[in-house]
Amino acid sequence: MKKILLNALGFLLFCIPFQPLKAQNKMESLSLPNMVYYELIGTYDVARLNNIMTNEIPMLTGAKVNYAPAKNAVKLYRITYNSVIPEQDNRPTVASGLIAIPDIPQKSLPVVSYQHGTAMGKFEVPSFPDQSFETRLVLAQFAGQGYVVIAADYFGMGLSKEKDSYMVIGSQQQACYDLYEVAKIILPKIGITPTNFFLTGWSQGGVVTMSFLERLERSNTPVTAVGTVAAQCDGYIMTNGFLNFPRKIDAQWVTAMFILTVFSYEEYYRIPGLAQGFFNEDMYAIAKRVYEKDTTLRPEEFPTNLKKLIRKEYFDPVYYRNSAYGKLVSELHPYRWVIRTPVHMHYGEIDESFTAGLARLPMEYQTAMGNDKVKAFSMGSDANHRIAFARSVPEWKKWFDSIIVSQKK
Repeated sequence: MKKILLNALGFLLFCIPFQPLKAQNKMESLSLPNMVYYELIGTYDVARLNNIMTNEIPMLTGAKVNYAPAKNAVKLYRITYNSVIPEQDNRPTVASGLIAIPDIPQKSLPVVSYQHGTAMGKFEVPSFPDQSFETRLVLAQFAGQGYVVIAADYFGMGLSKEKDSYMVIGSQQQACYDLYEVAKIILPKIGITPTNFFLTGWSQGGVVTMSFLERLERSNTPVTAVGTVAAQCDGYIMTNGFLNFPRKIDAQWVTAMFILTVFSYEEYYRIPGLAQGFFNEDMYAIAKRVYEKDTTLRPEEFPTNLKKLIRKEYFDPVYYRNSAYGKLVSELHPYRWVIRTPVHMHYGEIDESFTAGLARLPMEYQTAMGNDKVKAFSMGSDANHRIAFARSVPEWKKWFDSIIVSQKK
């Protein structure tokens, strides 16, 4: 039963072995920043893109959605580029990501930056799209209709040699921002003029999207519009819900959110012993294997019981709030500024990973100031985490298309 659960949720620690690149070739025809590399990893033709939407996504999400059929093939480029880790005095690092180019004559194209959700496998990320169903859907719906898609692998994922930076917001912002800067250089050099710039993201990626938006607005970078789905934009509220107000529908895999955040905070904020003090002694080793993406981990070994995983004192709200982990997760709230960009935040009413109230919180926060830029939309009373995602992607596309059309009038 547990194996079925984990596979259904995409927590595939051991599904597809990673095949290393045979070579990374510097983009010979372009003058690029030092250490920016690319590899053409394939092309999705129209038939492949349409199969993603009509067969793969319904099978993986349980949702049959009427997507706009693909109009063009898409070339897929894996990019590696220099970046820095803000939490560690801007220590240099190398990150990877994807740039998807529509195979069409038109060269003035809108750009969508997609921020991926929680991925338990190191290569279930955009730069390895065959291992990332969420990336494939975004490529099929957007790049298959003439949008350039860029998508960063967060530090520790894809080709990065770092540890997973799960919900380490400064680093996740940086990975996205630096890929965006690289794309701004690459696209004009291959004859593409970027027009509108959109942001999208699911789950963890929705949180990263809002964090990325904050970084872009702070630097006065124009963003046309933003679409998220299932964005748990307040870490303290979300985790307290699981610890102190559990619901019958809470997913067993919410344990992964605690495992990944605790270890990533220990790693990136350099807090030795944070994880050992958080997890029960008999669960520490297995939790560490989950974080380190141990491919020998068996499905039945995956922790699914919060009470067994986490030390009992953390279920005391006062203790939790004052703990080192509680203080760090309390800083995760990428909606507490005056948002200037139109944002549509979608959610499912039976999402097993967070409540509808949390989904609507950023809108309520902005509305309380009199700001109408953020709007929340339910994807249905039957929409869980994956169904909400499957239904949101075409809604983003329709909205973005309408904005582009209105600009031409």
